[in-house]
Amino acid sequence: MDFFSVLTMVGGLALFLYGMHVLGEGLSKASGGRMEQILERLTSGRLRAVFLGAAVTAVIQSSSATTVMVVGFVNSGIMKLSSAIGIIMGANIGTTVTSWLLSLSGIDNGNFWVQLLKPSSFSPVLAIAGVMTLLFSRKDGRRNIATILIGFAVLMFGMDTMSGAVKPLADVPEFANLLLVFRNPFLGILAGAVLTAILQSSSASVGILQALCATGAVSYGTAVPIILGQNIGTCVTALLSSVGTSKNARRAAIVHLYFNLIGTAAFMAVFYGLHQTIGFSFINQAAQPYGIAIAHSVFNIFATCLLLPFSDVLEKLAYLTIKEDAAEHAIMRYVEEDIRTLDSRFMNNPALAMEQCRKVTAHMADTAREACGRAVGLLYHYTEEEVERVRQMEEDVDRYEDVLGTYLLRLSGRELAERDSRTLTLYLHSIGDLERISDHAVSIAQAYREMADKKMAFSNKAQEELAVFTRAVERILTLSLDVFVREDGAFVYEVEALQSLVDRLAAEVRKRHIKRLRKGKCTIELGFLLSDIVTAYERITAHCVHIAVRMVQVQEDSLEMHGYSDELEEQDRERIRLLYEGLVQEFLLP
Repeated sequence: MDFFSVLTMVGGLALFLYGMHVLGEGLSKASGGRMEQILERLTSGRLRAVFLGAAVTAVIQSSSATTVMVVGFVNSGIMKLSSAIGIIMGANIGTTVTSWLLSLSGIDNGNFWVQLLKPSSFSPVLAIAGVMTLLFSRKDGRRNIATILIGFAVLMFGMDTMSGAVKPLADVPEFANLLLVFRNPFLGILAGAVLTAILQSSSASVGILQALCATGAVSYGTAVPIILGQNIGTCVTALLSSVGTSKNARRAAIVHLYFNLIGTAAFMAVFYGLHQTIGFSFINQAAQPYGIAIAHSVFNIFATCLLLPFSDVLEKLAYLTIKEDAAEHAIMRYVEEDIRTLDSRFMNNPALAMEQCRKVTAHMADTAREACGRAVGLLYHYTEEEVERVRQMEEDVDRYEDVLGTYLLRLSGRELAERDSRTLTLYLHSIGDLERISDHAVSIAQAYREMADKKMAFSNKAQEELAVFTRAVERILTLSLDVFVREDGAFVYEVEALQSLVDRLAAEVRKRHIKRLRKGKCTIELGFLLSDIVTAYERITAHCVHIAVRMVQVQEDSLEMHGYSDELEEQDRERIRLLYEGLVQEFLLP
């Protein structure tokens, strides 16, 4: 084997690994995070978890990616460790799909129709179709499918290139002698584990082994231990991802390792025990790509069937390895639990990461809304506990903003689907408004606290006016945040109309206060506090409008906030006017 053959082999390996990467990325984007969401939600029952793990892994083409996601789910508290075990087992089965696809390259038959099944025959067609779609289509769905086709074609070209480059190794005595060494089961397992740990993919290392079958020098006696080692080596990715995570997340990674170690030991005992008893005639035969796929599948199905009934034992073993302490039983505040769902491991799957951002942002919006609701409710019933609750919720919103802002900025550097990209832009520009809304809620609560401390109270007339004003602010707050969370601009015109109403009410409340002040029915100090509350209402309204209008602008791919009113058509202005007139009648001051 000369220098150029080695160069061709390395180039083929590079194409193979890149094709696998592109294929997995395309499949992940095409799923749009749906597979991961299913994985998160539908994990009740051991068998269901196994099937889901297998299905998700078959789609995203990586057991390591599935296991890393599971570690992230467990770390964030979304998934229990008991559910994760079944997913991990299923992931090992699902990853065998890749080896079956690669085994098609070993088809060797003169029949025309059989040859069509060979990837080298149809890969060029897939590559052409994929490239043409990427060039001439702008739709995300079609471009994702094109990426899948190109990834598969590159993967198969790389496989064929590797297979062709390594064929001369059959005539190299040193290569044959090296393979004889790996017939020692323990050395074979070690070699497979090291190779997979380096590549961070059992599918890739199995593919390389299938390519080496082209030499005819790789026997099943050599291949089987290497396959077992490859399953152990793939645990490295999950173990590395669990560094610095919660104890349960580390236990999930340890379960993956124990599953493959125990499965390997049991399979070796059964396989070599039967070989010594009855003797396997194929053990010295040259391995074929489809034979590698069979061995890979048999091992993972065997290990799953063996250990699935003992998943509780695996869980206990993980707890014995990483012991539980008293602090683990402490109940975390819901905000911290929310924030933990923004796991950095999800960054490798932007669709999933974006889905977690949607959930956390919705909770942030709900918290800001509730803080305002509690603050304005102090008008009717004041308690010190409620004021403290408003203050605590404002701190929660601040925490949301800090963590979400950082996470979204990191996520913005990833390749996102168009809808996710727009949503991310919306969130980045709106979480500041949500934080300011909670700040104004505290301002309102502080005004009522000062009134309570000084034993002051608004007149009945002032309270009635504020009650109407409060209802209007609550309406715009609820409406705008619903528009924001649902990403639905259908009510943006009503939000605009409500802003005009709030401006009118603010002016009228201030005017009436001045009249009462002149008549001596109100004090200057109470007037200042009333002014603080009215100003807070106005500012909350302004932030609500910013959020609602920005949502529409982002959907239209424009962030020119100041130009929104100018862009409204006459029929839109008329619609807002009619809504406003209806609201004026609904929110009449007494």
